[in-house]
Amino acid sequence: MSLLGTQIIASEFSSVCVQSFAAVNPATGIALEPQFCEATRDDVNSAATAAAAAFDLYRKLPSLQRAAFLESIGEELMALGEDLLARAHEETALPTPRLKGELSRTVNQLQLFAQEIRQGAYLGVRIERALPERALGPKPDLRVMQIPLGPVAVFGASNFPLAFSVAGGDTASALAAGCPVVVKGHPAHPGTCELAGQAVIRAVRKNQMPPGVFSLLQAESTEVGAALVQQPEIKAVAFTGSLTGGRALFDLACSRSEPIPVYAEMGSVNPVFLLPQIIGDEGDLLAVALAESLTLSVGQFCTAPGLIVVIKGAATDAFLLQIRTCLAEKPPGIMLHDGIKQNFLYKLDRLSSIDGVWQFGRPRPLLDGCLVNADLLQTDAKTLLANPTLTEEVFGPSAMVVVCDSRAELLSVAESLQGQLTATVHGTDRELDRFCDLFDILERKAGRLVVNGFPTGVEVCAAMHHGGPYPATTDSRSTSVGTAAIKRFLRPVCYQNFPQELLPEPLRGQGGLNSGV
Repeated sequence: MSLLGTQIIASEFSSVCVQSFAAVNPATGIALEPQFCEATRDDVNSAATAAAAAFDLYRKLPSLQRAAFLESIGEELMALGEDLLARAHEETALPTPRLKGELSRTVNQLQLFAQEIRQGAYLGVRIERALPERALGPKPDLRVMQIPLGPVAVFGASNFPLAFSVAGGDTASALAAGCPVVVKGHPAHPGTCELAGQAVIRAVRKNQMPPGVFSLLQAESTEVGAALVQQPEIKAVAFTGSLTGGRALFDLACSRSEPIPVYAEMGSVNPVFLLPQIIGDEGDLLAVALAESLTLSVGQFCTAPGLIVVIKGAATDAFLLQIRTCLAEKPPGIMLHDGIKQNFLYKLDRLSSIDGVWQFGRPRPLLDGCLVNADLLQTDAKTLLANPTLTEEVFGPSAMVVVCDSRAELLSVAESLQGQLTATVHGTDRELDRFCDLFDILERKAGRLVVNGFPTGVEVCAAMHHGGPYPATTDSRSTSVGTAAIKRFLRPVCYQNFPQELLPEPLRGQGGLNSGV
C-alpha cells in the first residue's frame, strides 16, 4: 500500500504540507520514507469542526449500522495484511508474530464492540411509567438512557501500534458509543497510523458514514495534541502513555472554559508480592516465569511487573539469585524508539544512585542504538518507605526488588503504594488465607488483582477492568479495555412526560416499572 504522508481530515487526505518529519527504524537507526506532514492548527480546527458537524448525523444512526461500520473497519485492517505488519515492524522493531497477535486483538475489539451495541444493554435504558392518581401526588413518566458525549480525541500509544492506536480500543469504543473520533497518531509509527487510517476511511465510504466521523492528525510536536484537547468541539479525551503526558492533557482539559473528561491510562509498577512458603516450594519456576513477564516485549507493557516484594530468608536469597541468572541470560532487546531508551536509562541511573539501592552485579555496558539489557535493582523496605520515588514506573525491562524483614513491613510497603493498574500475590492456599489483610489493602490500590499469575497479558472481554486509582489513570472508574470502555463516552439523559413519537427508539413502548413512590 502507498503512503501519502498527509493528514486525513473528514475521511479525506489533505494536500497542505508546511513542515515534515520521518519515522526512524529503531533496529537500524535509519529514517524511513516517506516524510510525514506536521499537522497545523488549521488542520486541528478543520478536523474538530468536521467531527462536530458529523456528530448528530452519526449518533442517530441505528446501532446495526454502527455495528456494521465497526466490523467493516476490522475487515479493511485484515485486508492490509502483510503490508501493515511489515510497516509496523519497521517502525517499532516489534516481532512480526507479536504484531500478528496484536492485529487479531484489534479486529476482535472492533467485533466485540459491534456485538455490544447490537445487544443494546450499554444504553442503560430504565423506564418508570406515570402514576397520575398516586396519593402523594402525580408521578410523571420518566425514561432514561445513555447518549454519546460528542467528538472524542484519541491519542495513539507507542507500545501498541495497532491495538491502542488509530483503530484500537479507544477509537472502537468511542465509535461504538456514537462519537466521531479525531486521532492524534503517535510520531514513532506514522506509516502504521496512516495505513490503519486508510482502512478506516475505506470503511467510512463503504458504509456511507458522515465523513467527519474520522480524522487522523500526524505530528511530532506536543503543540498539536494540546491544541486538539483545547478545541471546544472535542468533548472527551482518551490517552495511553506516560504520567507526564497524561497529566499535561488532563490539566489542559480542566483549564478549558468547558472542562471535559480525560481518560488517561498512565502506567504503574504493578507490584508482585511473593510470600515465603511458595518461594520455598516453587522458587525456581517462579523466578523463570517472573523474568519472562518482566522482559516480555522488552518490558514495554503498562502491566509489566516493576516492583517485586518479598520477605527475607534463605529461600528468598536463592530465588533472587535465580531471577538474576535468568535476566543475565536474556539477550539485549530493542526499545520502541530512542526517547524511550534514554528515559529508561535515566530513571535507572537516578534510582540506583539513591542510598540503600544497589544493582545485582556490575552494570552491563551501554549498547548502541535502541538496544538495552534487562536490569534488576534491590532495596529494603525501610529505604523504600523513606523514598517514594522508588515506587515510580521505569518503562522498560527492569524491576525493583524490595526485601522486607517481616510480614508487617510487607504490609507497610503495600500501604505506601500509589494507584496501580494491577497488583499480584503469589502464595500457597494457607498463606493467601493468612495474608487476607494484604488483599484488603490492594483492593484500594489497584484496578485488577492477580493471584498466582502474572499481570502481563490483558484479556479483552466484558469482565476485564484495565484501569486503577491515580496515577495509574485519571479516573479509577473507567477501563480502556473490555466492553465497559464504551461507558467513558456516554452520559445519561432523562426524558419526562415525552410523547411516544418524540422519544428515542429504545425508550418507546409501555415497558418498565410502576413503583408508586
